[in-house]
Amino acid sequence: MKYIGAHVSASGGVENAPVNAKNIGATAFALFTKNQRQWSAPALTAEQCERFRLACADNGYTPAQILPHDSYLINLGHPEREALERSRASFIGEMERCEALGLDRLNFHPGSHLNQITTLLSLERVAESINIALDRTHGVTAVIENTAGQGSNLGFAFEHIAHIIDKVEDKSRVGFCIDTCHAFAAGYDLRTEEACRKTFDEIDRIIGLKYLRGMHLNDALKPLGSHVDRHTPLGEGAIGWECFRFIARSPLFDGIPLILETPDESRWSEEIAELRRLGNDTTVLP
Repeated sequence: MKYIGAHVSASGGVENAPVNAKNIGATAFALFTKNQRQWSAPALTAEQCERFRLACADNGYTPAQILPHDSYLINLGHPEREALERSRASFIGEMERCEALGLDRLNFHPGSHLNQITTLLSLERVAESINIALDRTHGVTAVIENTAGQGSNLGFAFEHIAHIIDKVEDKSRVGFCIDTCHAFAAGYDLRTEEACRKTFDEIDRIIGLKYLRGMHLNDALKPLGSHVDRHTPLGEGAIGWECFRFIARSPLFDGIPLILETPDESRWSEEIAELRRLGNDTTVLP
């Protein structure tokens, strides 16, 4: 079964996110559990957590349909010790918030070496950071998102994600999320059904699709291999509809949150409906 949705607002309280998702016809959603531009936030109260859980139940969402995202400030591969410890503390806090809300995964960008240490050393720090966070929390999977490879960011090569997962001690609580725009910007072609099959075969060979815990569905403004992260509405960018038709039809992507981060949220309900239509069209793929 396909869970299709978008990254919706939690403004006014996390319990509003499932309501906002339901209003656009989503069967999945993503959210920030706190302000993504701040390091810390007041702890969630028991009442807030209960309201969120009730809103999810009332609107038909289970943890398998929800992909929370952490703060953009966090860099688990930071080259400087003080900044690294601050990122680790914030990440643990984000994991604890997910745990309190009854969520079972947290999506995050792996980080950046900032051109101060080697890629390998930075990847090792990311893995160490995940191990620390998993040791101090319960039930929440750390979900590594691939990146476009802008600047000194890690995670644009599938080998980066594979290396991190290999170094994580508890394999039952680590996974990854593929952002289609990021993958395309990093040089992985998704413009045709054949290209999609080849790219996801490569992902399976290098990382293992058994670790796939979510996806971000975005078209790309810039061309293949640009290393520029710029999203466009589905079908209006350099990737085109064939990729999203493939995802909507393929059983590889059943049972995980498929999340729109396209720039025009007024079109999310339309994009969700189109993805659902493509998924129901048995003439699309063999």
